[in-house]
Amino acid sequence: MFVHLHNHTEYSLLDGASRIEGLVQKAAEQGMPAVAITDHGSMYGVIEFYKKAKEKGIKPIIGCEVYVAPRSRFYKEAGKDGSMHHLVLLAKNQEGYRNLIRLVSMAYLEGFYYKPRVDKEILEAYSSGLIVLSACLAGEVQDMLLKGEKEEARRVALWYCDVFGKDNYYLELQNQGLPQQEELNHMLLELSKETNIPLVATNDVHYLEEEDAAAHDVLLCIQTGKNVEEENRLKFEGSGFYFKDYQRMREAFHEFPEEIFSNSVKIAEQVELEFEFNRLYLPPYDIPEPYH
Repeated sequence: MFVHLHNHTEYSLLDGASRIEGLVQKAAEQGMPAVAITDHGSMYGVIEFYKKAKEKGIKPIIGCEVYVAPRSRFYKEAGKDGSMHHLVLLAKNQEGYRNLIRLVSMAYLEGFYYKPRVDKEILEAYSSGLIVLSACLAGEVQDMLLKGEKEEARRVALWYCDVFGKDNYYLELQNQGLPQQEELNHMLLELSKETNIPLVATNDVHYLEEEDAAAHDVLLCIQTGKNVEEENRLKFEGSGFYFKDYQRMREAFHEFPEEIFSNSVKIAEQVELEFEFNRLYLPPYDIPEPYH
C-alpha cells in the first residue's frame, strides 16, 4: 500500500495543475486510505481539501512545502538570499497544525523575499507536532549531496532529525525520470543507512494524469512570462509528476525496499487531526471595570 504525501493543487498558484476534488477522487479510486496537500508556501486550500477528503472517507493530511531561507528570514540581500531550499511539513495533530499556521504566517509577514520564507530559528521554535520530509531536488540535503558535500548533508539531516525527533523526519525519494535522481536516490539510501534516518517515496504531484504534463508546462510559462518555444526557461523534464498508482510507483523504485512505501502509510497512520466546524471560537476579552 502507498499514500501520496507530496501533492500540489491549484493553490500552488501557477504551478499546481491538480484540482482538489480530482486529487481526492484519484486517491479514492486507487484505494488509498489517506492523501496529503502540500502546496508551495501556502495553506489556502486546506479547508476545501479537508472537507472533500472527509466526504470520500479518506484521511486528509494537512501540510505545506515551505521555502527555507539560506540565512535568517530577516536577511534580504540581493545575490545572497534569493536562493532557498524546499522542505515538506505535515501536521500530525492539533499542535502541529497550529505550529504550521504560525510558520506559514511568519514566512509571509517576516520572511518574504521573492517567496514566503521560514528559517531554522522558527523551525526549531515551532517543531512540535510536525512530520518533516526532505523534499525534492531543491531540498537542502539533496542539494548538498548533488554538490558533493556529503558531510554537510549528513550534518543537516541530523539537525532536522534532532529538532523534529527521530520518528518525525524522513529522507524523501523521488523518481520522475530526471537524470540526477538515480544517483541522488542511491546517495540518500547510503545516508539513511549511516544515520538510521528512514526513507519515504513520494512523487511531487503537480498534475493528475500523465497527459496533463503539456497543460502544466503552459501554466509554468504563464507564471514565468515565457513562451513554450523558449529553451532557457523553467520547465519540468518529462511527464512523471502525476498521481501515480502504487504499481507505477513500485516500478519507479524497483531497486528499493518495500519499506519506502510502507513508511508513507506509517506516516499517514500517525496523523490524528480533526477540525470542528460546528463550534464558535471567540478570543478572550477583558471587560473594562465600568462595564462589569
